[in-house]
Amino acid sequence: MSPTKPLSFNGLIDFNQQSLLISALSIAFNPLFWNFAARQEYRRKTLSSAFGGNSRLACYVLAGMIFALGLFRDMLYERALRHQPTLALLQDNTLVQAVAYALIVSGNVLVLSSMYALGVTGTYLGDYFGILMPQPVTSFPFNITTAPMYHGSTMSFLGTALLYAKPAGFLLTAEVYVLYWLALRLEDPFTAEIYAKRDRARRTRPVKKMS
Repeated sequence: MSPTKPLSFNGLIDFNQQSLLISALSIAFNPLFWNFAARQEYRRKTLSSAFGGNSRLACYVLAGMIFALGLFRDMLYERALRHQPTLALLQDNTLVQAVAYALIVSGNVLVLSSMYALGVTGTYLGDYFGILMPQPVTSFPFNITTAPMYHGSTMSFLGTALLYAKPAGFLLTAEVYVLYWLALRLEDPFTAEIYAKRDRARRTRPVKKMS
């Protein structure tokens, strides 16, 4: 375990630890990967072609990859925190620990409930594979936030940083927040256009006349 550090501007984060850089790179890689892979699928059917045109199977494979990368990212994050200085002000503080657990539990509730509401293909970019939701999901947790998985994940990162009393965790949580904010700026308009395209096709589809 790393030694406890006093509250000061010096020594709060050890930037010489390679594990910190590796964790930061992992956090950055994941949203870049799934956005690139999904857009390649939408434009060129890259993944579907690799699985004989089976878009649903390709989506499940991508889902498995994203899930595994998420677990690996979380492992690297925890490893990085263990190598970082501890802030004495936060350590063994009952209130801080309560807030930490509340953030972790609430964050996981948001993530898991959104996965339940959307299903596998709704959660893992099925829209880009042509697997569209019949209508927008407005039930919990989407009646609280439009991006429960991103917000829930960010809350879990922050809660873990508080639980470990590691200032480096706050820096990595800020990275998570910024990257998810940027991801939403890319994904929301793109996904909206996918559904708008479907709606336009429905409106222009000729109506069959009864004989």
